[in-house]
Amino acid sequence: MTTIRPFRAYRPRPEFAAEVAAKPYDVLTSDEARLEAKGHPYSFLHVGKPEIDLDPSIDLHDKQVYAKAKANLEAFIKEGVIVQDSEPCLYLYAQTMDGHTQYGLVGCASVEEYNNDTIKKHEFTRPDKEEDRCNHIRVTNAHTGPVFLTYRGNHDVDAIVDNIKTHPPANDHIAADGIRHQSWVISDGRIVTELQTLFGKIPKLYVADGHHRTAAAATVGRERKALNPKHSGNEEYNFFLAVYFPANQLRILDYNRVVRDLHGLSVDEFRRKIDRNFTVQDASSQVRPQNKGEFGMYLGNKWYLLVAHKNLVESSDPVLRLDVSILQNHLLDPVLGVKDPRTDKRIDFVGGIRGLGELERRVNSGEMKVAFSMHPTSVDELMSIADAGKVMPPKSTWFEPKLRDGLFTHFLD
Repeated sequence: MTTIRPFRAYRPRPEFAAEVAAKPYDVLTSDEARLEAKGHPYSFLHVGKPEIDLDPSIDLHDKQVYAKAKANLEAFIKEGVIVQDSEPCLYLYAQTMDGHTQYGLVGCASVEEYNNDTIKKHEFTRPDKEEDRCNHIRVTNAHTGPVFLTYRGNHDVDAIVDNIKTHPPANDHIAADGIRHQSWVISDGRIVTELQTLFGKIPKLYVADGHHRTAAAATVGRERKALNPKHSGNEEYNFFLAVYFPANQLRILDYNRVVRDLHGLSVDEFRRKIDRNFTVQDASSQVRPQNKGEFGMYLGNKWYLLVAHKNLVESSDPVLRLDVSILQNHLLDPVLGVKDPRTDKRIDFVGGIRGLGELERRVNSGEMKVAFSMHPTSVDELMSIADAGKVMPPKSTWFEPKLRDGLFTHFLD
């Protein structure tokens, strides 16, 4: 069984919602966040990336940074920019991008279910990034950005959501990037109980995006438990802020690769080496792969279509047959010498939201030598790998649209 717990969210007043809502902390650099928050004093970037309000020379993990997050969050509350609901509620959150809308229920997920693997993971976390989020939670005493969870769809849950969305939303705004955000408050106790009962029959949840936030929430939850001699399991620190989306509504974009050099090879030598595992075809325009086992390659102002040999695509291992694994194990590593894509500075990753033109730009500028466009990983692949207790290679999935921070905040007590 899985848990969706109502809570008393802090939410922006309707007149402030568009101003408060902000991109997650990990999709913007500090400089990008400073620029985006300029002239927007109530942007939640002042909480999620509080270094934008400090001298740029200060280390991102300095205690001053977390203290500033706490001060900014408290100021938003004191000034009435965000206010707390009087009773525990669930919420519905809709995002519309390019004509596609996905509807997620907002509530609190269980730390214990994360610990016992009822909430499945598909990525490793980096200790430094996890500790950063732990410190942010410890100092602010809050989960200020939601974790993106998914589950295999449930028709009864869908029916309740379909009814809720017929009512006027509490918030409805279109962000500067053109993405529409809407939210509804679910305060009817009967509906809340019905949703909790239905989720109690859903066997597993999956972390789609937000592995570091989830791991940090679990760590801080364990710390609070150890410090509380009267721990009951019902305290708020046992739960973390999440949005639950049915898997059939989600879209994963391509997560593309660019490499700085050809590892000492000439173009002809490089081409001969990749012929061992891929069929290479000339292309007359940008290549956006349409099928598994296909890759676009941009090299020397020209696009190519790479098709992996059949035996690579038909591996019995769900991780090895991922396109990102095929490219890594049979081209990036053996041909270009990229052994560990997590740490190798010669490789970089470009989210599909930036378009194939960004791959061309980075190669044409001379910064990079070759680029690869990918076929997106599917949600079914993600869940199958998590079910098998395995993890995906780094940078396997890019979900869009990103959840906005600031629309819902959950305090730990």
